[in-house]
Amino acid sequence: MGCNHSLSKGDKDQLPTIASSADDMIPNMSPEVQPGEYAFISTQDAGLIAKLSPEAVGTFKEAEGLSMLVPAAFADDTSVPMKCITLNVYSSLEGVGLTAAVSSALGEHDIPCNMVAACHHDHVFVPADKCDQAMAVLTALQQRAANKA
Repeated sequence: MGCNHSLSKGDKDQLPTIASSADDMIPNMSPEVQPGEYAFISTQDAGLIAKLSPEAVGTFKEAEGLSMLVPAAFADDTSVPMKCITLNVYSSLEGVGLTAAVSSALGEHDIPCNMVAACHHDHVFVPADKCDQAMAVLTALQQRAANKA
């Protein structure tokens, strides 16, 4: 089953416009902070995986264990609390330039980021204490790209 960007089974006439170039994605990315804080963890413990899987907003199987993105309350004190910024543009999985532009802009301001691409949107996880600064950077990036369009 592929990623078809459908809103729901009954709303085929309301399919979003899918952006695939940086010129389409960046000026329309509309960054939005999601509620809550998250943490990245990794485990091979089957019991912990079973306990946390229903809470996870994302997982990825790696050789070292299952990496899980969970609400920060489920992580230990060594985990960095992260905020999620959703880029509200419907970006193609074959799109080029959005991740590079976002991570470069944040990197220029010493803001670490972890990019997560899903079927409909890209999500940027940044340290919670740098979220406001990250939003300012991303909003400025979007405005500069919109002014060029």
